[in-house]
Amino acid sequence: MARLLYRLGLGAQRHRLLVVVIWLIALAGGGVGAATLSGPTSDSFSIPGQESTIAQDKLQEEFDTGGGATARVVMRAPDGQQLTAPANAAEVKGLVAELSEQPGVVSASNPLNPNSPTVSPDRTTAYSTVTYDGGIGEITEKQRDAMLDTVEQADQGPFTVEVSGQAVTATPSVGGPGEAIGVIAALVVLSLTYGSLVAAGMNLITAGVGVGIGALGVSIATGFMELQSTTSILATMLGLAVGIDYALFIINRHRQELRQGSDIRTSIATAVGTAGSAVVTAGLTVFIALVGLSVVGIPFLTQMGVAAAATIVVAVLVAITLVPAVLSYLGRLVLPRKQRSAPADTDAKTERAVYPGWIRAVTHGRIPALLISLVALGVVAVPAASMQTTLVQTPSEGTTQARAQQMLADSFGEGVNGPLVAYFEGGDAPRTAQQATKAIAGLDDVATVTPPTPNADGDAAMVTVIPKSGPASAETEQLVGELREELDGINGAESYVTGTTAVSVDVAHSLDQALPIYLVLVVGLALILLVLVFRSILVPLVGVLGFLLTLGAALGATVAVFQWGWLSDVVNLDDTGPLISLTPILMIGILFGLAMDYQIFLVSRMHEAYHKGHAPRDAIVSGFRQAAPVVVAAALIMFSVFAGFVPAGNATIKSIAFALAVGILVDAFVVRMVLMPAALALLGRAAWWLPRWLGWLPALDVEGNAITEQSETDDGSGSDEKQRAGIGS
Repeated sequence: MARLLYRLGLGAQRHRLLVVVIWLIALAGGGVGAATLSGPTSDSFSIPGQESTIAQDKLQEEFDTGGGATARVVMRAPDGQQLTAPANAAEVKGLVAELSEQPGVVSASNPLNPNSPTVSPDRTTAYSTVTYDGGIGEITEKQRDAMLDTVEQADQGPFTVEVSGQAVTATPSVGGPGEAIGVIAALVVLSLTYGSLVAAGMNLITAGVGVGIGALGVSIATGFMELQSTTSILATMLGLAVGIDYALFIINRHRQELRQGSDIRTSIATAVGTAGSAVVTAGLTVFIALVGLSVVGIPFLTQMGVAAAATIVVAVLVAITLVPAVLSYLGRLVLPRKQRSAPADTDAKTERAVYPGWIRAVTHGRIPALLISLVALGVVAVPAASMQTTLVQTPSEGTTQARAQQMLADSFGEGVNGPLVAYFEGGDAPRTAQQATKAIAGLDDVATVTPPTPNADGDAAMVTVIPKSGPASAETEQLVGELREELDGINGAESYVTGTTAVSVDVAHSLDQALPIYLVLVVGLALILLVLVFRSILVPLVGVLGFLLTLGAALGATVAVFQWGWLSDVVNLDDTGPLISLTPILMIGILFGLAMDYQIFLVSRMHEAYHKGHAPRDAIVSGFRQAAPVVVAAALIMFSVFAGFVPAGNATIKSIAFALAVGILVDAFVVRMVLMPAALALLGRAAWWLPRWLGWLPALDVEGNAITEQSETDDGSGSDEKQRAGIGS
């Protein structure tokens, strides 16, 4: 692989103009495609074939509930008055009529309709259900703004008026101030690492090209399939983080080669052949982890994983083609001004004393370092034992959606924001529903049960159940199970339970079943890959065990902040509560791949030193001194990018981004830079042991030994032509 990438680096710089033009055309084509082909996204996390999803489909078919997005416009009368008073009733009727005229609206219910009233028992609060002709994710910004403007104007009258619902919830987007701050922080880290704004800017620009193509590709895909609204954000977040890091590793190796006296062409080719090999291997690890999400059999999770994996592929291709092409244009400008004309081999002069001191302290005090790391990570992981998850999202505090839900909860009870629906079909469904109503009403957490509503043919019926507790509460989740148990004992019709909380329960159950299978598959494939990279059994095992410690610590910190409320102000958290159900499995997929990135970049330099004949502990020190500065910079950059997505406010992305940011810090600075070298120092030569019966395994040569050995057999002339001839043999 190293020889192949060496030749690729030579070709990229030889045809640099063509390479740059191809990537720019791809970026422009993506922009045109996204502008003309992109479609709506979805906020639904249901899984086809589950009880809750089947019931939703049947309700839509039998009761013509439609697939349109809805909004609830909540109105409250002035203090001391009731909505049923003649003057107020006229105001309600006028507001409903105005809502019916909104663009895209099919109907707006009258809350004072005696046949189906939606008014509180004290007659002070009511809500109108507004139904659109477009589905969830298809509501245009113009339609959403029109509704919000109408509600805002109505709120200035005698009533207090707020609105909630999926129809008025804006699709999350990328490019807010938090993300911008993260990119600026990454630029600062790059500038300090390189000592050159030119190199730092070039790194960001090439990464931007890759993530732009990836994100635009996801946008194009929405025109042909239904994707989650968070898919593009997840792909952008990962693509930006790894794109910057992968370019950083190649640029850093190129700068090392230049300082050691290589000419520009040889330096670029060597950087692509060595650091590029590590980039490809690391990217493959992340790719396996993300594509592996498809084995759990959950469509929306598969889409997220494949979209993010495709963005990773683009980032790797940019790093090994576009980066060397641009480097050939910059020449020695990638070095700080003082080093551009400095004599060769200036690495020792520029090395910071902190890294040699750090690694010597870790290797000499390897047992205390191991024990302290294990205890610290174990303590941070403790809160993970009480982790709760849900798919029910709570609107941000201070928004009209949050105020509307609070008004409903105050007047109707918490459960009105997450009603459950029992659906009956076959046999004498209406009569069975009538019998079930009495049994349902006797359950502990049930506040209200509506009379059965039969369909037009009389062979199906539905019952709405209003819980006492809120939709994200453990009590309501328990009620879903109790309802299903209760209905199983009633004969006469087939029954289903659906609703927001029921969908959340079903998805959580599927994720719990899939998680062990996914973990074994991803870890197993990555172990095989790492064995090929390091030709060792213990190094990959220690690396994977270190990841499990990272995962526990990241989940523990996330639970402490998002569920317990510790330091919630720091992350701009409005309300505490269960984590989004996707957080654990996405963390495993993403964080495992990124953790193995640092394992490969750091330990491969140690393996390279050991391969050249260094003693085990000297190899650890040598490899650490070479790789640690760039790994530190890469970790800080990745942390900055992920942390930039935390304050934005989108509940789905916020907890995932926070967990990834914490996981990156823990993995890079504790697991890879303390625990891993301490364990290797303790193992000594045994760390690099490979059983004889595995000697037939191919070597991936991530360190580029083939290039180094070929260079050493040259006659020393430094001719590009000789080196190319040798490498190609």
